[in-house]
Amino acid sequence: MTADQELQVIVQQGKEPNPTVQDERNSVSSSQTEVSRSDTYKRWLRVSLYTFFVISGQTVATILGRLYYDNGGNSKWLATVVQLVGFPVLLPYYLLSIKTHATTHRDGKRTSPRNRVLVYIVLGLLVGADCYLYSIGLLYLPVSTYSLICASQLAFNAFFSYFLNSQKLTPIILNSLFLLTISSTLLAFNNEESTSTKVTKGEYVKGFICTVAASGGYGLVLSLQQLAFLKVLKRQTFSEVMDMIIYVSLVASGVSVVGLFASSEWNTLSSEMENYKLGKVSYIMNLVWTAVTWQVFSIGGTGLIFELSSLFSNAISVLGLPVVPILAVIIFHDKMNGLKVISMILAIWGFTSYVYQQYLDDKNLKKSHGITTTESPDPPEAEETSWQSK
Repeated sequence: MTADQELQVIVQQGKEPNPTVQDERNSVSSSQTEVSRSDTYKRWLRVSLYTFFVISGQTVATILGRLYYDNGGNSKWLATVVQLVGFPVLLPYYLLSIKTHATTHRDGKRTSPRNRVLVYIVLGLLVGADCYLYSIGLLYLPVSTYSLICASQLAFNAFFSYFLNSQKLTPIILNSLFLLTISSTLLAFNNEESTSTKVTKGEYVKGFICTVAASGGYGLVLSLQQLAFLKVLKRQTFSEVMDMIIYVSLVASGVSVVGLFASSEWNTLSSEMENYKLGKVSYIMNLVWTAVTWQVFSIGGTGLIFELSSLFSNAISVLGLPVVPILAVIIFHDKMNGLKVISMILAIWGFTSYVYQQYLDDKNLKKSHGITTTESPDPPEAEETSWQSK
């Protein structure tokens, strides 16, 4: 072998990586890929579980609320109380999940206790009033009509977010707003009579107005919460969100209990329980499980906020609303006429448009920050960044 040939062999060997080192690299890369896939599967398993909690909790709670009225219940304030007082159920979830959602980033600036308390009180008062309006709407409207009107909360959320959170109204969002508005407006011309509860025309109009107002109030509360996290609390960690839910629920529960006693409805509760068509035990169990299922809904919504975003959480809650009219036809024999079918189709179309726009926004956000699909940024921090970029 000549000297030139020997030199070529040496150079070629130098270019080739050490087989042992290459095997180690491949092994580490394969291990990281398996861990990444395992984490992804676990994450989407949690998302699926939280989605089930949102849809099932909201659906069952609404059905139970209708059953309460249909079988002799007539206290609007009591129906409001049970939507709120179950928040202690969240405490075990809070304690078990706080390690999972712990964040390493901490803002040195702490919000003053006065501002924090003010946020909780204002939002608590709004939530209490909102739940009361929902109770009136559920009393006077067929549950299928009530649920379809509630889908307009997504449109109200986008509307208020435009002014309070600088959310952009793209053509897709405007299309969603238009469809959801038309979907609710059509039901104003629905002249059906509920087979379970006979109401006058005036009561139907009252229920319709209260449900629309409640949907608007819910959209406003969501936008104000987002604004509070950004401008007042300055961060959106797991503990901050759970504190927000628990303390706001505490204030709202206090408001609803005061309303129950101030309205003198509490005087009729004993006779209401005595005359309940399904019996005393069913009366108590209805109230207990209504309170529990609303908190199951809250757990699912909170979980989706941290796995994905608050917008996705709200969208999933709206996605579950068309499930209620279908069950209402089976359980309460509500009439699913052509007007309702059109309203449902428009609501689903509007929901799909809204979710598609959020998908596009999230995709553009990841591109602008150079986030790849293998990275797992902290959800609260990622969402906070999206607010600042709008």
